[in-house]
Amino acid sequence: MTSAIPDAVLDFIDVGEGSSARRIAVRHRAGRGSGPGQGPGLVWLGGFKSDMQGGKAVALDGWAGEHGRAAVRFDYSGHGESSGDFADGTIGSWLEDSIAVFERFCTGPQILIGSSMGGWMALLLAREIKRRQESLQENQQENQQENQQENQQAKASLAGLVLIAPAPDFTEELMWKNFSPEVKQEIETKGFWLRPSEYGDGTPYPITRKLIEEGRNHLVLGGAIDLGCPVRILQGAQDPDVPWQHAFALTHRLPADDVVLTLIQDGDHRLSRPQDIARILAAVAEIG
Repeated sequence: MTSAIPDAVLDFIDVGEGSSARRIAVRHRAGRGSGPGQGPGLVWLGGFKSDMQGGKAVALDGWAGEHGRAAVRFDYSGHGESSGDFADGTIGSWLEDSIAVFERFCTGPQILIGSSMGGWMALLLAREIKRRQESLQENQQENQQENQQENQQAKASLAGLVLIAPAPDFTEELMWKNFSPEVKQEIETKGFWLRPSEYGDGTPYPITRKLIEEGRNHLVLGGAIDLGCPVRILQGAQDPDVPWQHAFALTHRLPADDVVLTLIQDGDHRLSRPQDIARILAAVAEIG
């Protein structure tokens, strides 16, 4: 007889200081242990203006519960149940949210699962985890007490990435470069442009000058992206928001070994149909 599967727990953590302080909502569930065959934990990184109660996030959490896996999902500041104004958010501040959640709630090997903007976040978070682990290894011979905090930060590691319609560099490549001169001028003069939305309730949302300019500090497609772990990418060929060519551009920046791109011929941007979710779960299971 198996033990009862506990529900995911809602928690909040404080990120940032002063005027940039915000409360980040996190739902996390513990795994059944870390023994052989247990499998890595799952970390969900949502998309731009999405929240952790979306179909893919909930399905992954349910799968984790059924398989005794640890799972973490959260809302970026200005999204869902987290505090903050969406218009104040940037790629850098949402990455800061992601790092804080990972450090607080993750132990042992983890699979980062990123959808759309979350794919960019997963790449940035993975790069930061790898950097910290390499720094820790270099400093292991130094004073043990000084390294105690770093050891805490490095307690979680990367098992792999599953990227769903990933949108790295989207603020530059998919937004700014495609905006009309009129839209660009409005952003530069007013500081924002209200973009029409085909999702949610259809309410237009602000694209700020700060979002565009700060995003340039985190571009990844200009060079090689070596994360040292397997990567699985699922991309819809009928995606109107992130064209399949964008996923191809990303694969060319990743090492050739253990990177698999699956092109779903009739897939849209959401990839939330039952057959799409089945493919996502299969990619997670394939990594470990």
